[in-house]
Amino acid sequence: MSTINPYGKEIITVETEFCGRKLTLEYGRVGFRTSASVIVKYGDTVVLGTAMVKDQPAEGFDYFPMSIDYEEKMYAAGKISGSRFIKREGRPSDEAVLIGRLIDRPIRPLWPKGYRHEVQGVASVMSMDPEFRPDMIAMIAVSCALMLTGAPFEGPVAGVRVAQIDGKFVPFASREHLDNGALDLVVAGTSKGIMMVEAGANEVSEEVVAEALDAAFTAIQPAIELQKELIKKIGVKPQEYTLSLPDESFQKRVDAWVDGKLGDALRSPYPERNELIADLRTALLAEIEADDSEHYQEHKNTYKDAFTMALHKDARAGIVEKQLRPDGRKLDEIRSLSSEVGILPRTHGSSLFTRGLTQALNIVTLAPLSYVQLVDTMERSGERRFLHHYNAPGYTVGEIRRLGSAGRREIGHGYLAERALSAVLPPEAEFPYTIRSVTEIMSQNGSTSMAATCSSCLALMDAGVPIKRPVSGIAMGLMLGDDGTPYILSDIADAEDFAGDMDFKVTGTEKGITAIQMDMKVHGLGVDVLKTALLKGKEGRNFILQHMISVLGAPRDGISKFAPQVDKLQINPEKIREVIGKGGEIINKIIAESGAEIEIKDDGLVLISAVSRESMDKAMQMIRVITAEPEVGLIYEDCPVVSVLDFGAFVQIMPGKEGLVHVSEMAEERVSKTTDFIKEGDKVTVKLTGIDDRGRLQLSMKAAKRERDEKKS
Repeated sequence: MSTINPYGKEIITVETEFCGRKLTLEYGRVGFRTSASVIVKYGDTVVLGTAMVKDQPAEGFDYFPMSIDYEEKMYAAGKISGSRFIKREGRPSDEAVLIGRLIDRPIRPLWPKGYRHEVQGVASVMSMDPEFRPDMIAMIAVSCALMLTGAPFEGPVAGVRVAQIDGKFVPFASREHLDNGALDLVVAGTSKGIMMVEAGANEVSEEVVAEALDAAFTAIQPAIELQKELIKKIGVKPQEYTLSLPDESFQKRVDAWVDGKLGDALRSPYPERNELIADLRTALLAEIEADDSEHYQEHKNTYKDAFTMALHKDARAGIVEKQLRPDGRKLDEIRSLSSEVGILPRTHGSSLFTRGLTQALNIVTLAPLSYVQLVDTMERSGERRFLHHYNAPGYTVGEIRRLGSAGRREIGHGYLAERALSAVLPPEAEFPYTIRSVTEIMSQNGSTSMAATCSSCLALMDAGVPIKRPVSGIAMGLMLGDDGTPYILSDIADAEDFAGDMDFKVTGTEKGITAIQMDMKVHGLGVDVLKTALLKGKEGRNFILQHMISVLGAPRDGISKFAPQVDKLQINPEKIREVIGKGGEIINKIIAESGAEIEIKDDGLVLISAVSRESMDKAMQMIRVITAEPEVGLIYEDCPVVSVLDFGAFVQIMPGKEGLVHVSEMAEERVSKTTDFIKEGDKVTVKLTGIDDRGRLQLSMKAAKRERDEKKS
């Protein structure tokens, strides 16, 4: 299919069947000033993918300056922001940041080493089909746009979300299936292999995940082939580029100097190894500076990078040739573990989890459900009851950094731990609290997100949150030998992460997996290697889980005395108006007199929270009085007489509920004149003897006295 755009250029369109729907790529309709742009359509979802690539390398960068952004547009879902004050899209939501990272992760490793041209990829959702999430279509849009620039991007890439429905794996499943199913798995890759995996699961087995990976890899291939078809039709010309690679003479000089000084000489546990490396680096740089100070000042950073590269090569050689790791561990050996709980006196729950040099302090805070986070994004509007936040300041890696708001890494790590623990949290009806878990990283040396997961789990149990089962997490690594042999590492440290070919994090309980995050640094891996890594990860996280259980095996019996007490009361929904009162008059009075916080749900569920049980009980009683229904057979004491008539008296047994005490029911003896026996304003005790078909209450003072006398005798 093709038409002509306003500039006389051909609009080229290609399409294919992709996971049960038509996928369309359209080039040449919009984005005339971009390096490349493409419109991707899938169902009613439309995503604009744009790419900008500079012609010349950027000056002053010692890393690849690429940014990938995912733009939520509220209009795409037919919505206007629910904020009263801000209607324009502004700072991206955490969800948008996470999707941007999701798209970035399989794309970033596919650029040549030393490429320093500035690159930007943006996915803008223009229309959103409510049946499924648009993030994987956005990934295809960015991948295709980058391919159309002719830059040395070794794609294309595609991704898919997979759910398990009735034992079958369904790619591009509906939101309902993803939300309610046992598995929500994202897999991205090229035609050669898998580049990235992310999953949330409800204690799913490793075997099931491995099967899902295989199904997902097969499912993404049509989207990859369609991108190739479009590129071929357009005839994309390769971009001319320059790689910023260090002069080999620098590396050769450093390699010669460190020869014989690495390997076994440095193979020591942390932090001793770090100290040995620091001494070695200092000696190397001092010698180079002594030889030629001016040359050293000009190329100091280059020599530092060459030294780091020598360390990476040495780490790989030790693992591949001797199956020994930089700190002397075996491939499947876990670093030393240490944990404590309840270490902060006034918090609701706390723990300190230490694995090697990596250390995470976690604090859990409980609050009433009125403190939930309101979520208003393009994709959903709702509430978040459980929040995990992750902080890692500069001092955790021995650096001085300016403090600021959470970055993409902090948001991503926090969400991974949150997802890992969400599967075991109690339902709201069982535990009506908002739960905030904050991980303060104390020290970093690899796998801090998994330390955050373990620390958070311990702190939740310390806070008395009745989780189903404890969750542990581990980071796995991979080194590929020259012959392609995979060497899988358990519990990787920084040195192995930087030098390795895969970073694979997996969390779970004794019953199964709850979350996965897997990133490749090579150009794709087969499912068989990933399955082996999953099984090795199971062994490692079970080892860590046993350590955690030895510290605190189950949630504490009750919550902290410093946490707010929360209780619930179910009332007739028709009574909600009476509890609130005109303009909130009644409920505000209850709050003021009791000191409790009150939240009323539409179904009549009343949640009452207070620091003391006394305040809660007082609020509970006040609400019960307002919402109580008259019950035949009950005795009501100290009821005010509202009015007195010749034939009897009207008595109020509860607010808004009055009944008649007939003159014949006032006393055992005959009452000839009601006003001689009872007066307006008197307090009397009555028994509700009946309710007629018109709802009128029949009361008896005589019956109440008789029943009380019988009990005394």
